[in-house]
Amino acid sequence: MPLALLLLLTAPITAIRLDAARDQQAFRHWFTFLAEAQFFNSPANRPAEIIDCSALIRYAYREALRNHDPQWAASAGLPLVLPFESVAQYNYPRTPTGPNLYANSDGRFSQFADARTLREFNTRFVGRNLQSAQPGDLLFYRNTASQHSMIYIGRSYVSHDNALYVVYHTGPEGNDPGEIRRRDTRELLTHPDPQWRPIPSNPNFLGVYRWNIL
Repeated sequence: MPLALLLLLTAPITAIRLDAARDQQAFRHWFTFLAEAQFFNSPANRPAEIIDCSALIRYAYREALRNHDPQWAASAGLPLVLPFESVAQYNYPRTPTGPNLYANSDGRFSQFADARTLREFNTRFVGRNLQSAQPGDLLFYRNTASQHSMIYIGRSYVSHDNALYVVYHTGPEGNDPGEIRRRDTRELLTHPDPQWRPIPSNPNFLGVYRWNIL
């Protein structure tokens, strides 16, 4: 394998920032679009890896850093593909196993990270007010012994309305595999179950977090 390709496959990109504002914007476009597109995708066409909230985040993060050429578009299985520019600093090719993108507690990088690991080692705290969120930021919640996460989309690339959205996977519960949901943030702020309201007075809401590469 050529050395340049080997370095590309193994480089832990979460250890540094995307340098150019253009790349940061391209990442936000792709990350939010890919997550929202899976909400509109049929379950049969979704990647099998998307089984819970962190899996949806890992999928959108990894695929946001691909080179989005016609070959990628043909294999992505999406209901639509938008003509965003790709991130120039990192373009990870498709491989059987994928790159090691996520920092873990032991200082290593791997292909897997649960919600807690994403929050503690791959993102940084922004605040506990939803108004501080930018597209591509993550909302984290404490739910009993586990943590849950949502992707702040902002304005939709698909429905073209004036609402601000979050997208998340509910995760499995018993024999129910769960589902991907998209909620208007106005609805989330008045959620009938107070533990899901992204407000400072909610002790279950851990806050808004931003990727370390941004």
